[in-house]
Amino acid sequence: MKTFLTALTLTTALTVPAIALAKPVTITANVNNYYGPPAFLALYVTDSAGRYVGSLWMAGGRSRYYEHLSSWYRASGGNMADINGLTGASVGPGQQLKVTLNLSDALFDAGYSLHVDAAIEGYGESSDDVVVPISTSGAGKPVNGRYIVSDLEYNM
Repeated sequence: MKTFLTALTLTTALTVPAIALAKPVTITANVNNYYGPPAFLALYVTDSAGRYVGSLWMAGGRSRYYEHLSSWYRASGGNMADINGLTGASVGPGQQLKVTLNLSDALFDAGYSLHVDAAIEGYGESSDDVVVPISTSGAGKPVNGRYIVSDLEYNM
């Protein structure tokens, strides 16, 4: 029940910001410069126990490659309904993904984490390329990625 309520809070904050207590947050992920096709990125949230709460954004339109975003795929069960309306173009080498979303105030300073999984067709994948606690003190501080994502930053 708690997971359902948390997911409902996250979903409500993204879809009905006038009702939920939420704040606009801009997430910027810079992709390393490499030679190859654009990267797929999954941005999602987990709770303090590491349980999947919900997806925030999916960069990349070909769902057949989503299984290569392995941590997101495993956590979400590959549920495509979970990302309806939350998709955009994949991100090319040396480019930036920048999305602004309304996130529930309940996610901040409460043990939730923002994850970024990344994959490049034919070049490999990097599950949990970036994992950062969602906190007010972490806003505006870049966090280095492990492989595909150069760095990630969120601002309120």
